[in-house]
Amino acid sequence: MNTIAIIPARYASTRFPGKPLININGISMIERVYRQVMKAKFVDEIVVATDDDRIFSHVYGFGGVVVHTSPNHKSGTDRCLEALETIQNETYQNYDVVINVQGDEPFIEPEVIDIVASSFQDKNVDIATIKQKIDSIDDLKSPNVVKLTTTKSNKALYFSRSIIPYVKNEDLKKYLQNETFFKHIGIYGYRTNVLKEIATENISKLEDAEKLEQLRWIENDYKIYAFESDAKSYAIDTVEDLENIEKLIEKGIL
Repeated sequence: MNTIAIIPARYASTRFPGKPLININGISMIERVYRQVMKAKFVDEIVVATDDDRIFSHVYGFGGVVVHTSPNHKSGTDRCLEALETIQNETYQNYDVVINVQGDEPFIEPEVIDIVASSFQDKNVDIATIKQKIDSIDDLKSPNVVKLTTTKSNKALYFSRSIIPYVKNEDLKKYLQNETFFKHIGIYGYRTNVLKEIATENISKLEDAEKLEQLRWIENDYKIYAFESDAKSYAIDTVEDLENIEKLIEKGIL
C-alpha cells in the first residue's frame, strides 16, 4: 500500500500570518513538521502543498518536496487533492492512501501518523483520524476544541464544538469525574478514491452549522474511524501558542 503525506501550508493565516515560516528554536515550523513526518514508518512520500512563493522557496531550500497549489481552496482537503494530482502527474506514481498532516503541528509524533496510515489495512476504513481523552474542563467547554463520539469499533458518530455527550442531571464540574470525553486531533487519512469523491461534495447542513468539514463526510455516508492516541498535540494557531511552545522548550519539555 503506497502512502503519501501531504502538508498543506498557507501564508495568509487570519490569526497568525506567515506562521509556516516562524522560527522555533532555530528551525521553521514547516521544516519541523516535515522532519517529524520523515520519521513515520508507513509513509512513502512527503510533499508540502502551498500557494505561497516564500514557503515554496523555503521548503525547496531545506531539501523538501513542495508543489504550488491554488490560492482559492476553501479547505486543506481541497489543497491535498490538487497536490496529489500534481505529484501523480509529475512522477506517474499512484498512491492508495493520502495523509493530511497539519502544517501547524511542529511536534507531531510519528506514531500518530503511523496509527492513521496503518488503519487502512482494514477495508472498512474510508477516512481515519485521531481522538484523545479530554483531561481539562477548559478544553471540554471550549468551542475551539472539537469533541467527538465513536462506536466501540472507533467509527465516528458525530463531531461537535459543543460538549458531547450531554450528561443529564450532572453538574459540569463533575463531568470529567464520571464520564470519558474525547477531543479530535486534526490529522486525516483518506483512501485516494475517497479523497477525490469528498472534494466534490457540497457543504452540508451540519457542516454549515458547526463549521466542521468532517460532518459533510458523515452526512454523505463515508466511514470515519477515530483511533485513540495519548501523544501530546502542540498546534500553533496564535502568537500566544508560539510563546507557550517556547516556554516548554526552555523548560526542556520539548
